[in-house]
Amino acid sequence: MKLTPDDLKRIAHLARITVSDADVAQLETQLNGIFGLIDKLQAVDTKGLEPLSHPLDVIADMTQRLRVDLITENNQREVNMANAPSQENGLFLVPRVLD
Repeated sequence: MKLTPDDLKRIAHLARITVSDADVAQLETQLNGIFGLIDKLQAVDTKGLEPLSHPLDVIADMTQRLRVDLITENNQREVNMANAPSQENGLFLVPRVLD
């Protein structure tokens, strides 16, 4: 995939970002370089390889050390909801943004 200056200007417009022509040229070089690296990675044949849960699994057969899952804070829903201008069933009510 290769981005053109028109593509970058359209993306910038959609993101509501102002970019100059000099910025577009620099972004085109940088993003097309990133897409080139992605294309190289996608070209690698990975059939028959098992996914790794951690990159160190290649070096040593080790399991991840996981912390004990403990509750460290008390339920403070009532305190948190005290400042809510509008709430229902313990949830914040916000104005509708989409019709």
